[in-house]
Order: sequence, then C-alpha cells, then structure tokens
Amino acid sequence: MNTAFQAQAAVSLPQMLINQRSSYLAEPAPTLDARIEHLKSLKKAILSYQPQLVAALNADYGSRSIDDSNISDIMPCINNINYSLKHLKKWMKPSRRHPGMLLAPASVTVQYQPLGVIGIIVPWNFPVMLSVGPLITALAAGNRAMIKLSEFTPATNQVIIAMLASIFDQNHVACVEGEADVAAEFSALPFDHILFTGSTTVGRHVMRSAAENLTPVTLELGGKSPVIVADDIDIDIAVQRMIYGKCLNAGQICVAPDYVLVPSNKLNDFVQAYQHQFSRMYGKISDNKDYGSVINQRQFDRIMQVLDDAKSKGATVISANDEAINVERRKIPTQLITHTSDDMMLLQDEIFGPLLPVIPYDNLQEAIDYVNQRPRPLALYLMSFNQDTQQQVMSHTHSGGVCINETVFHVAADDAPFGGIGPSGMGHYHGKEGFLTFSHAKTILKRGKYFNTGKLVHPPYGGKLQQLLTKFFLR
Repeated sequence: MNTAFQAQAAVSLPQMLINQRSSYLAEPAPTLDARIEHLKSLKKAILSYQPQLVAALNADYGSRSIDDSNISDIMPCINNINYSLKHLKKWMKPSRRHPGMLLAPASVTVQYQPLGVIGIIVPWNFPVMLSVGPLITALAAGNRAMIKLSEFTPATNQVIIAMLASIFDQNHVACVEGEADVAAEFSALPFDHILFTGSTTVGRHVMRSAAENLTPVTLELGGKSPVIVADDIDIDIAVQRMIYGKCLNAGQICVAPDYVLVPSNKLNDFVQAYQHQFSRMYGKISDNKDYGSVINQRQFDRIMQVLDDAKSKGATVISANDEAINVERRKIPTQLITHTSDDMMLLQDEIFGPLLPVIPYDNLQEAIDYVNQRPRPLALYLMSFNQDTQQQVMSHTHSGGVCINETVFHVAADDAPFGGIGPSGMGHYHGKEGFLTFSHAKTILKRGKYFNTGKLVHPPYGGKLQQLLTKFFLR
C-alpha cells in the first residue's frame, strides 16, 4: 500500500475534515501567488505521472486505449490548469457594484472568498479527470479538498494518491478509498461544498445526506442524452459526427449519446452508415487497443441484462460489426437496437455502455416531443445544418448542454460552464463558473468617516425629510 495512503487511512474521516478546516482557518485567503504555485506544481506532477496514470487506467479496465486516456483524462486536466492560470488574477479581483442613490455615498464590492473544505466524490469512468479536474478548480478558488475515489479503480487510485501526496500534505488535499459505506460516511460530513459525479440514484442519496448539514451540492449526474438526426443532414455526415461520442470509453460516459432519433425513411441508412464508420475506425475490436473494455464484470453483466431484456421484448439487435461480443475481455461492439418499446430497460435508465437504440420519427416536432416527455438530459445532440431547425430544437428543449453537429466535445470547453438540469444534475463547474461555485461571493458595503446618510432613516419616523425621501423612492 502507498505510504501516503497509509498515513491518510490512519485518520478518521471526521478528524481529517477537522484537520483540513483548521488548516484553512490558519490561512483563509491564499494569495494569487500561492494558488498559482499550487496549480503549477499539480501540472508538473500530472505530466510526470502521466505514464503511470495511463498504465493504471488500462489495468483497471482490462483494456483501455492509451489515446482515449490521454485525450479524456490527462489532457483536460492540463488544459484546465493552463486556462485557470491565465484567468485566475481576473477571477480573484473584487468586482465593483453600484450602491444606488438610496445608499449613497457608499461603495459596494463583491469579494470572492474561498469556501473552506470541498468534498469531491469521484466515479469510475474518468477517475483522473473527475478527481483532478474539480480539484484544480477548488485550488484555484483557494480551498482545501478531500477526494473520495471510486472503489472500482484501485490501480488508478494508488497513482493519484501518490501523485497528490508528492505535492500536498493531507491537511490541504487528502484522498479516501472505500466501498459504499465509506462513500455514505463521506457524503454525510459537514463540508463547505460537495461536488458529486455519478448516477442520478446515488446523487439523491448524496443530496439527502448533505441536507442534514445544509451543505451546498453540485451534482453532475447523467441521464439519457439524445441525438436528433434532422432530415436535412446527410446520414454519413451525421454518423461521422456522433459515433466518436458513443465509442469513446466504450460508451461509459455520462454525456454519451444514449439513443438516436432518426427520420423513419432513413433508419436503415443510419444503421448501415454506423456499421461502415465503426469498421473504418476499429475493424475487429477484441485485440484492438483503440477500443476499450467494459470496466468490470458487474457492469458487463448489467449491460448484457439490458440487452437480453430488449431482445426478449421484441427488439432487433444489429452489431456494428460481424464480431461476437467478447465475454472474456468484456468487449462489446456497439449494438444498434431497433423496434424498441418503452417497457424495455433500454429506454428507462441511462445505458452507460455500447448499446444504442435507434428510434424512428416522422417529423421534427415528434422528435422534440419525444425528448420533452422524458427527464431532462445532461446533453442533447442535434445533427442539422439548417438554422431554422437548430433554432427550433434549441428553443423547445431543455438539457444541461448541447452540441450541434458534434457530440461530447462541449465538455472540453474551458471557457464555459458544465452541468446538468433537473434529474441530470444541478450547479456548474469548469472555467469561471467553477471558480464561482467554489467561492463565496461576499457583498461588502463601506461608508466613509464623515457623511452617514443611514441616520436619515433612523427613528423617530415621520419627519419631513423622511417623508420627502419616501415619496422620492416610492415612485
């Protein structure tokens, strides 16, 4: 066991939080230079540990593309740090506000103050990006952080723990491992803010636990993110634009396309185009290092259960290639599923894997209604070059984020917030919005020494000047 983790494991979770909060109170307002140093040290460590992180991810999954790991786990962290370093000075600067005539003369500013200790709960699908990414923002905002790592990525956890321990002591950044009981205890701690990434079901438990302490939460959940293929776009182009989002990490992504709505007369064309593009990208997948495995047997069995349920209820299953599902290596080529019905598990819960329902529609309003009759998704994808179609879909649907003629890449936009809506989450992080999430916007009104207009509204009430002021401001 990593010696740094041994030291952390010897401290109980409540005591760990007490220690971090004491450390925060001893230095409640880290300077710009201190925060920059933290971020630069973290960047250096990520680059130094990159080979170990990628190898550990591959070990945890059984097979995970080196390029997928670099693109989706390592690179976003480095980009996030670079972006934060560039903008942090401006984010930290107090903003001047107008007091208005009623409060004049006075100055009003908003100061962005660190919250204190942030609790970060990490899922297994992108364990580096979804632990280090929120940590970057928490550090930029001047906070301490405790990170609950997923029990399903033990090899990656050990590298993350060693990497962070090489920079920070555990009173600044601490990592925690454990099963569901540890996660429950962690989410019940009185943090100053909790950021949870995971399923909607577990998100409800986290929010319920946090409510006991009135702890603010940011929930990054998931849901069934749709792709609407409009009638105007060439099917080959539509598939080229959406297939990467479904195949990355074998579809084990909270913003992966969960189902596709296709014009009825183009359904077969879509299936054929997907098969063609999948073969061009991957060919055979069993021994292809570019295509990842389902992370563990539990998740593999769950996906197979969903697939078997669909078959038993009349669905047609078409593999993206002619290769059988590799049970031993837990590798599944995208299974395109048609003739679906609402009673199938496939259409009830987030798939989180390489299954893709393809659902026909007759007109665009029908597709919009289909999306709106279901819980609001984390992402919505539209394949259309027609501006009227784009506007109609954007103004008549709700989702956490949108890509038009692309999938998943909106998550990589450093200068824009990322978050869900309703069952797909609440709150935002990334970029400036992340800094604000992990900061308290404190309003400060300040008056000078010699002229205090506040006394004009003191009792006794009813004076002529007060009557004049009341008449002036209530008009």
